[in-house]
Amino acid sequence: MKAKNNYSSDQVPIWSTNSTTVKRVIHSSIKVVLHDNGNLAVLSSSNGNIIMWQSFDHPTNSFLPGAKFGYNNLTNTSYFLTSWRNSEDPSDGFYSIKLEPDGTFSFIWNQLYEFYNSGVWNGRYFSNFPEMRIGFASSFEYRSYANGSYFIYSVSDADPPLHIFVDVSGQLKATIWLSETQDWMEIWTKPMPLCQVYGICGAFSICSDNNIGPSICQCLPGFEKHNPKELDLLDYSIGCVRKTSLWCGDKDIFQVMSNMDLSKIITSANVLVVDDAKKCESSCLQNCSCNAYAYHTTGSNNNSIGCLLWYGSLVNVRQYVSDDRVDLFIRLAASEDHLWSSRKKISTIAIVGAVISGLIILGGITFVFLHRHSKRRSSETQKLDEDYAFLTAFWSKDLKIATKNFSDKLGSGGFGSVFKGTLPDMTIVAVKKLEGVTQGQKQFRSEVSTIGLIHHVNLVRLRGFCSEGAKRMLVYDFMPNGSLDRHLFPRNNSRILNWPQRFQIAVGTARGLAYLHEECRDCIIHCDIKPENILLDADFHPKVADFGLAKLFGHEFSRVMTTVRGTIGYLAPEWTSGVAITAKADVYSYGMMLFELISGRRNLKLANDGRIWFFPTWAAKKVVSDGQSMLSILDDKLEGNANIEELNRAFKVACWCIQEDETQRPSMGQVVQILEGLLDANDPPINRYLQALMEEGEETSFFS
Repeated sequence: MKAKNNYSSDQVPIWSTNSTTVKRVIHSSIKVVLHDNGNLAVLSSSNGNIIMWQSFDHPTNSFLPGAKFGYNNLTNTSYFLTSWRNSEDPSDGFYSIKLEPDGTFSFIWNQLYEFYNSGVWNGRYFSNFPEMRIGFASSFEYRSYANGSYFIYSVSDADPPLHIFVDVSGQLKATIWLSETQDWMEIWTKPMPLCQVYGICGAFSICSDNNIGPSICQCLPGFEKHNPKELDLLDYSIGCVRKTSLWCGDKDIFQVMSNMDLSKIITSANVLVVDDAKKCESSCLQNCSCNAYAYHTTGSNNNSIGCLLWYGSLVNVRQYVSDDRVDLFIRLAASEDHLWSSRKKISTIAIVGAVISGLIILGGITFVFLHRHSKRRSSETQKLDEDYAFLTAFWSKDLKIATKNFSDKLGSGGFGSVFKGTLPDMTIVAVKKLEGVTQGQKQFRSEVSTIGLIHHVNLVRLRGFCSEGAKRMLVYDFMPNGSLDRHLFPRNNSRILNWPQRFQIAVGTARGLAYLHEECRDCIIHCDIKPENILLDADFHPKVADFGLAKLFGHEFSRVMTTVRGTIGYLAPEWTSGVAITAKADVYSYGMMLFELISGRRNLKLANDGRIWFFPTWAAKKVVSDGQSMLSILDDKLEGNANIEELNRAFKVACWCIQEDETQRPSMGQVVQILEGLLDANDPPINRYLQALMEEGEETSFFS
């Protein structure tokens, strides 16, 4: 169906259903109906009013009662709600919301950056939307079926009309119609405050939560509004442009912006290793595309966490009243007249400062001479701004005190030992002393900062680190229930995990790995998935530990992996074949661990006669070859108490994950969908090792 402008001579369509199905039906059998719920439907009256096309399948900015907002498993596509360009232009804006396979809403800027998430649905409201409990959304339902999942809601005739939509501001809003005022009243908005919306002020602007309306966005020094008229249309994202073009040389100047929060723009920065702030500034001046830099130092030692350079537009800059943030230097043309006077003042201050600095240097030389055997300044650590780097750099002596001289050992592995500790604020942490890290301090800090930016409910949170001389330590959240292996293979009276807990661990671990593989800016391969690296919190929710260590250890990682006892049984065949390691290596390890979750026993076991007993082959023989019940491979300690459907899905996933050909293994995202029942899995093929077992009838090792 198309709409044309009859007043246009070329009769170009101005709107179309984009549906080829309608073309196959004769025109006389077509009718268009606008339903009371706002759904525009194209029907085939000759076929019993079959819906050929409907607007509810193509949502714009609104989620209307009766519409389905969902995810299609067959096409792996989501419905999108997309904001208007401004209050008068219904063309696509910068902001959209989509439903993820796990049933959460993702808020996305410019189809690239996810800046907010609804949290999980508990049957009544989303974890990040507790306001939904007030009653207006009591009719919300989440429905899941083989081909997908969707949300739907309804409003009774007794209730006021409800409108849920993505605003121009990038916020999801709920409004109700008040007949008394004949107007819509906003009752619910997320996220709040407005500055939480990524890019709300556009390029080269500052967002301030202390202001309201258009004044919430202010241009950086040397910039002006790109199109002030757009502010009247509630489009704050227009951003700012330079008043004066750069000279692109060393005559350009910098205006300092104090107390800046860089946490939302640090990922777009280029990190440069230089010795001081002057070299950082010089590096920016040498590239005409560099618009700003930051060189952050903390503490009396002036140890730096790096030179950060921003090329292109600066988006999502925020400023705070407090003085514990970072200075950001904005590049401006030297011809900016209003800055010359301040520049002269700065020069005068610099001369005075140079004299004082000279005296300090003389004192410093004397100090170094008297304490020539003390540690170098660069090896000392200090507390970093938590909102900037998301981490804390600890002194080694403080961690020694926190762990009582590393006396309470929680475990050990190929990368070092882990100790329990208590910080001064009584927070319990786990301190991992790394062994074999050969990286320099700056590279180590850079890699650790990257790990610190990764957050997911099923990943262990990295709190901080220590990089002092040759000492390298990582500080994590403490998990009170320890690692999974202690409960699957108890050496004492550890609590037996029931089936719901095991299945919860299987799904949560898969979600954490899927996040590392598919949702981080760069795919992160864990490389060492095993029960020892799955930690359990107070409610036995799983947290994947030790992610990101592959880059910390570099070339030494492969040697550590293949020599650590207890790891080899989880390694994919490609580790020993010399081919490139991909995310599918983690999938294989996950499958091996899943077998152990099901059985409660180690996959590899050395028999008394010297042969290797391999549980997956034994399980496949029982279930696939002998046709026995799935319960025959279940952990005896569970006494048959398990959900058969969940057990069947878990067994299929495990078999698919350990396929020799990595192309036959599912992705971790697919694993999550299969376990949750959103995606059906065929019966897995038997790989050549399992086939050899059933043909020869003897035990064999998966690794030759």
